[in-house]
Amino acid sequence: MAKAIVLLSALCIVALANFAHCHPEVFDVEGKVYCDTCRVQFETKLSQNIEGATVKLQCRNITTETETFSVEGVTDKDGKYKLTVEGDHQDDICEVTVVKSPREDCKEAVSGYEKARIECSDNVGMHNAVRYANPLFFMKAQAVEGCKEVLDELGLFPLEF
Repeated sequence: MAKAIVLLSALCIVALANFAHCHPEVFDVEGKVYCDTCRVQFETKLSQNIEGATVKLQCRNITTETETFSVEGVTDKDGKYKLTVEGDHQDDICEVTVVKSPREDCKEAVSGYEKARIECSDNVGMHNAVRYANPLFFMKAQAVEGCKEVLDELGLFPLEF
């Protein structure tokens, strides 16, 4: 009888611990925005972080494509942003999109590269409340000096600059 009471007490404690662990899902999405000064669609040592760029995180239901969550943010002096997502979005597609560059000399967004997809659910095998988005960028109208040398250092194909 005493063993049964101890066992029942232990089960109650475990159940309470699980209940106490329950929390509303809140995720932080972190990423950065940079200026692609060489127009190569990836970051190089000549790339520049963009302060004040506007980004938007939007979640849409997979089936209905109805927007379920949206938040905007602005990058800091290091080109980094942090957006807070509330709720579980297991049935949604969530993406961070570049909206606006504050730099007149670097404001061209590239179709197909203006978004980064993010998982905003606890039920995807990740046990961290922080999600990291791929870097996003704007491009300059013309490549800056030094790009050819940077690409040569990387062993990439020669480009016309």
